[in-house]
Amino acid sequence: MPTRLEPLPITRPVFGARERELILKPLETGWVVQGPYVARFERMFAAFTGAAHALAVSSCTTGLHLLLHALGLRPGDEVILPSFTYVATANAVEYCGARPVFGDIDLATFNLDPAAVEALITPRTRGILAVSLFGLAADLPALADIASRHGLFLVEDAACALGATLDGRHTGQGCVASVYSLHPRKAITTGEGGMITTDDAALAELMARLRNHGAEATDLERHQSQGGSLLPAFNLLGFNYRLTDLQGALGVAQMERLDEILAGRRAGAAVYNHLLSSTYTVDVPAVPAGYGHAYQSYVTLFRGPRGHKPGLGDLEELNRQRNRLMTAMEKDGISVRQGTHAVHTLGYYAGKYGLEPADFPQSLLADRLSIALPLYAGIDPQDQARVVAFLGHPERYF
Repeated sequence: MPTRLEPLPITRPVFGARERELILKPLETGWVVQGPYVARFERMFAAFTGAAHALAVSSCTTGLHLLLHALGLRPGDEVILPSFTYVATANAVEYCGARPVFGDIDLATFNLDPAAVEALITPRTRGILAVSLFGLAADLPALADIASRHGLFLVEDAACALGATLDGRHTGQGCVASVYSLHPRKAITTGEGGMITTDDAALAELMARLRNHGAEATDLERHQSQGGSLLPAFNLLGFNYRLTDLQGALGVAQMERLDEILAGRRAGAAVYNHLLSSTYTVDVPAVPAGYGHAYQSYVTLFRGPRGHKPGLGDLEELNRQRNRLMTAMEKDGISVRQGTHAVHTLGYYAGKYGLEPADFPQSLLADRLSIALPLYAGIDPQDQARVVAFLGHPERYF
């Protein structure tokens, strides 16, 4: 058994002198609410992703809610989304009073399987909410074709996908809008926060007002214009989903080093790919032709000591083995996680919609057998070898 060494975190944000320098600027000026640094952060984010507009919000979850609300999602509507995703994806649909309709995934990519989508469309379906999970873009071309043929909107939960590409372009093509997370487990972080990107100017303008209580002008716009002493008009029922300028300043510093961070994550993933090439107990993340993986997480699929293709028949035993392996790694100070959860198995959704775990078998397999390994820019290859030592002989820990 490997000797216990220093704790190895699941991820580690990349901060330095530049972050400390910029985060003090709003404190020095006294402008700490949404202001000039948020605007600068938005411009940098839009330029990087190739979008015409970017809007900073308080989280990816509020960004998804804001977007769906702006698209007019209402009670009685349905939105198709993958059953293997973080619960926030489905929650955003619920917040609008609409119904999340789950579809199964492609187990190789962990993303929504387009082949499962068409059969789920009903007269109540308004759109498709694709998730580009773990840093790999969803099959957006196929989903965009389905959406176009059925008159549906296509939006992207791109929480993990900053830096992900498809055919040489940043993810998001074919979508009305994409929503990103700025949580500390993501490539760049503002602590909490999110970003919405879109090429639709009218939609961007609407969401900009909705995130600010529905106001026709922001505090910064009022401050910079004559007559700012008067409150603006409020013609919409909006929300307080703004990002602070403290976070905006941190976001600017993070964007300045984004290429470095992404390169570091890809380098770490390449080390794992090499070290795991002779290990049949897990599948490494798939990267289809034409896709560029951003590796927000490095998520493997546990196959067990025999390395065979997992199925529902042996899932209970394989899940037990995976959990014991993960426990052994954690005892040695190695932080691991399951990739994410199958939302249809969670109490709220299973109870409300009468769902059973086996209703979406590929998502269930991913829920019970995925293992996210430690990954961040600058991870030591020797630490990665320590991780892989467990995966090479998992039977020792069952």
